[in-house]
Amino acid sequence: MGTKPEAQRTRREPPNARTIAARVLERVERDGAYAAAALDTEIERHPQLDLRDRALATEIVYGVQRTRRALVSRLEQHAPRGLPKDTVVVAHLLVAAYQLCFLDRVPGHAAVDAAVSAIKASRSPKMGGFANAVLRKLAGSGERPGREAAIVESVAPWLLEALKASVGDAEALALIGADPAASFAEARTSVRVARDHALPEWLRTAEPGKASPLARLVPRAGDLRRREGYAEGAFTLEEEGAQVVALALGARAGDRVLDACAGRGQKTTLLREQVGSDAELWAADLYPEKLAAQAREFERLGLVPARTSAVDLTVGAGALPEGFDRVLVDAPCTGTGTLRRRPEIALRLRPEDPERLARTATAILRSAASRARPGGRVVFAVCSVLGAEAERVLERVSDLLEPVPFDAPELAALVSPGETTLRLSPLRHGTDGFFIGSLRRR
Repeated sequence: MGTKPEAQRTRREPPNARTIAARVLERVERDGAYAAAALDTEIERHPQLDLRDRALATEIVYGVQRTRRALVSRLEQHAPRGLPKDTVVVAHLLVAAYQLCFLDRVPGHAAVDAAVSAIKASRSPKMGGFANAVLRKLAGSGERPGREAAIVESVAPWLLEALKASVGDAEALALIGADPAASFAEARTSVRVARDHALPEWLRTAEPGKASPLARLVPRAGDLRRREGYAEGAFTLEEEGAQVVALALGARAGDRVLDACAGRGQKTTLLREQVGSDAELWAADLYPEKLAAQAREFERLGLVPARTSAVDLTVGAGALPEGFDRVLVDAPCTGTGTLRRRPEIALRLRPEDPERLARTATAILRSAASRARPGGRVVFAVCSVLGAEAERVLERVSDLLEPVPFDAPELAALVSPGETTLRLSPLRHGTDGFFIGSLRRR
């Protein structure tokens, strides 16, 4: 089946909330993109969109991702031969179905007509006719499933049970977006303000974070890298819970520190602010291109860069030196703690993934911890709340590392004296879900 060029589709379909949402959903399905990043890109491409359309597009994108399996099930009831494989057609069907099922303020006929028109323009009149028949049957059925129930229906039972077992029913529902108290996740984003740096007015008046003293919460509105202060190094794009992970290491001026899974360096730059410009700071990562991006981030912030090493810590420590005072290991994981911001993860995970990634995290932790001096501090963290990737990883390295209470003053309000682990969660802390363990090299 032929398709029309993108330029032609753009001319015939002026951007609005529905078409923006459909484009984002198509990218998520076709390219494996994250919805949040794809949505920011689309909104940035269309600055003429008013705040109402931006809010509607955001609600539709996140809503469809969270209720996708429930929506597909109801659409298939009215499509005897099943839904087409065409990701564009399915995206428009899902946008309309979400409006029909969950949005009272959007007239049903308008949702159907918009989807049918878009499919006719981008595909064919025949496919538009198919969409019209399916959507009108759905609208005529009068079925209005509860939103929270539809979200639960859309999460694989094994995953929902694992979440509940790890954090309890309420936090599990918040993580998957089925608790209204967690709905702010798609409306606001957090940044980390630089220490001892003049802040622009919009950041001085921003709401402070709940868990990190460096966090500020700002409305989600396009690319924050275009805002005043970014080029000057006044702030860094970093989720609040991720800030707590770096702070949990308790790095002090002059400490010799290794950030073992440094990525593009958000946590590494915070560690540099803590240890000072003269201290020895190393950053390791599997991917050299991420370390190169990290160097640019240090330059933007006006900080002395870390020494870097591209190394596969699953097979050993490579050329990394020994004797570090503190080692941070923010290991790869399933990302279940980020489900409220990245609901597509729930659709991609398989039952075997937590254990597979736990084995990877264990190998990385062992290699990184071997670089700490005897008695040196090691903090292990994952943006997952599942026990398989958290406590059970620590059990596997008990011959090398022993639990020890946190010694980071920034965590005083988050942990009780003597505690050696911390779980961050949406309802309690207003952050993504994280597990953080404080350890000492034997």
